[in-house]
Amino acid sequence: MRAARTPGPIWKARVPADWGPSASFDALRLRAALNARIRDFFAARGVVEVDTPVLSAAGNTEPNIAPFSLDFNGRTDGGPRTRWLRTSPEYPLKRLLAAGFGDCYELGRVFRDGEAGGRHNPEFTMLEWYRVGWDHRRLVIETAELVNAALALVDRRAVLVETTYRDLYRDRLGIDPMTAADDELRAALGEVQVDPTGLTRDDWLDLLMTHRLQPGFADDAMIAIHDWPASQCALARLRRGDDGIAVAERFELYLGALEVANGYHELADAVEQGQRFERDAVVRTRRGDVVPPVDGRLLDALRSGLPDCAGVALGVDRLMMAMLGTGRIADVVAFDFFRA
Repeated sequence: MRAARTPGPIWKARVPADWGPSASFDALRLRAALNARIRDFFAARGVVEVDTPVLSAAGNTEPNIAPFSLDFNGRTDGGPRTRWLRTSPEYPLKRLLAAGFGDCYELGRVFRDGEAGGRHNPEFTMLEWYRVGWDHRRLVIETAELVNAALALVDRRAVLVETTYRDLYRDRLGIDPMTAADDELRAALGEVQVDPTGLTRDDWLDLLMTHRLQPGFADDAMIAIHDWPASQCALARLRRGDDGIAVAERFELYLGALEVANGYHELADAVEQGQRFERDAVVRTRRGDVVPPVDGRLLDALRSGLPDCAGVALGVDRLMMAMLGTGRIADVVAFDFFRA
């Protein structure tokens, strides 16, 4: 009599050839259950699902994100033929907020060029939502609640731990990321060897995060890191601490070693936002990168008045990877980039 086989992890089912799905059927069914759980979560809280354009006349100027573009061959009524695939739904969602729509979210595909491999796919699923009258610290709690609602689908739960960016580096590496010299940051990498050519202070801080800090995050914990260096403000507000050092009112949430969400107390100042777009363009030009057109409609919306709000983008594929304990994005999408 043959012994019964113990079922393996649900993402490890083999497929017959490369025309088949990269994820197992069980993983795809779990994704459907997760989508339903997300929609139930927000319906219970009165946050409305919306759909916004995937193609836009403007692109994301953030220097470390590469957007796709394409040329439209039909009637444009004087508009640009080059259109940009969204890297997130942030700009149109903020335009809805400025128009007075209120709390909203979008669950859908976004696109980023140059990101394909074990943990990245050029198209992936993002959940982004906004809460009017909230700051980033309050949104941390709701984000953790959503993650635990998702983890319940696989009979798991994670404890939330909150810390500031500064305290994290002080406690775990013994350095102050706000004041340490660049040489101190390089030395803190220890045996991690990288080519220093062209690296900035923020690059060294990022390397410390990815190579020294993230690998030590506990698998059964969520860690929310808030109040980042002002140089990494993205679209977040800035404030000055008691010591006069400016910090960005943003957070990143990690489930184990995987970053799953990035949130902000949203910048509402159109002038400052325009200046940040200009700085992005300078960095892109210096690198020889394409400079996407600035979203003038977003700036007009900010001028009309964006309500005080906080927003967060959550990577659904990353969350699925953490739920299933796999390091391969191919295990959680029907067809990854190399089978698409």
